[in-house]
Amino acid sequence: MKTLIHHTAAIHPGAELHPTVEVGPYAVIGREVKVGPETTIGAHVVLEGPTEIGARNQIFPGAAIGLEPQDLKYDGGSSMVKIGDGNRIREYVTINRATRAGEATIIGNNNLLMAYAHVGHNCIIEDSVTIANGVALAGHIHIESRATISGVLGVHQFVHIGKLAMVGGMSRIARDVPPYMLVEGNPARVRSLNIVGIRRAGIAQAEQGQVYRSLKKAFRILYRSDLTLSQALEQLELIADNEHVQHLLQFLRMSQVKPRRGSIPGRQLPNSDEEIC
Repeated sequence: MKTLIHHTAAIHPGAELHPTVEVGPYAVIGREVKVGPETTIGAHVVLEGPTEIGARNQIFPGAAIGLEPQDLKYDGGSSMVKIGDGNRIREYVTINRATRAGEATIIGNNNLLMAYAHVGHNCIIEDSVTIANGVALAGHIHIESRATISGVLGVHQFVHIGKLAMVGGMSRIARDVPPYMLVEGNPARVRSLNIVGIRRAGIAQAEQGQVYRSLKKAFRILYRSDLTLSQALEQLELIADNEHVQHLLQFLRMSQVKPRRGSIPGRQLPNSDEEIC
């Protein structure tokens, strides 16, 4: 019978691996690690510390998951990493535990984290998120479902990235990325609706296109009308007749609440230092 665990792998007797888990050469798995069915763990992967990994995940060579957070406030407490099902975690990805005891860094389901991406302490990544090569996420970042983060960029701590948002490569993301928007640049700016992502999600066809037209109108109010954020949000309330515009409105309101850092603007008002949205 073919063994699923390579003879060079170092697995602590206290680790809990489902019998269908496959472990490659020289992988290291610590005492407090739990791995669900049909997950594959590549060569030289390191899994440490209280870490729970669900079913059908693919963890490629060199990834390091569950090690101590890179945070000076960490005092050795029993924090966690929790990973759901169906994720692909590519070569040399690093995912750190949370900072304080009882807290967790959380990865949902069906996400793709490409090579050399870093997920810092206390991050939450929801479902079906794509994070490209060389992305560095600082602590306490929340990425909503179906967002796409292009390669070689950094995201500031406490930033939220909304669902179905698209972030262009090599951008500097220091503030919240609104849902459904395409953001790019340094300094980053909202450039347009994420039209491709919206169409792929089926939103463009929902209710004979009425939802898509509402999002287009919301975009014009926020980023093409010369209104300040407070004025734009008042106008947005009048057209929030579906869950997507309502989510956008709520996201932008919460972006103004500390410790969040405000939302990325579209452009500046003419002859003014005040930003639109």
